[in-house]
Amino acid sequence: MAFGQPSGPPAGQRQMQRLNDLLGELGFDSFREARHQLGLNQRQANGRFSVDEADELIERLDAGVQVRESFGESTDSDLALLEGSGATAAFKDRVAERQRQTHARSLLNIPDEALADELAKRGWCCIPPGD
Repeated sequence: MAFGQPSGPPAGQRQMQRLNDLLGELGFDSFREARHQLGLNQRQANGRFSVDEADELIERLDAGVQVRESFGESTDSDLALLEGSGATAAFKDRVAERQRQTHARSLLNIPDEALADELAKRGWCCIPPGD
């Protein structure tokens, strides 16, 4: 096989449309924009995929979109984690940890009384610290 050539028949129009839709959901306008974050080679960055390559990328992107939707916000750094074979346990753990850190930072901005009131509404007992 020649350098840079696909290892099979070219991807069909439906596959390419699905890839374009997934890229749009991730905030990319083209394969070229997403090249480094998705680990695409030059041929793929130009929109040329074999059937197998397109299937693998669709599967990877579908898994990543579903995981990010289930864990909330997405970031560009999450895309770099998709280079493996889909949404791994490590990816899910990292996204969950990032969300916990985001929540912890946002709680710092809430006044103590408001936080205690909300916890009391949810059935928690809140005792203020001693002075």
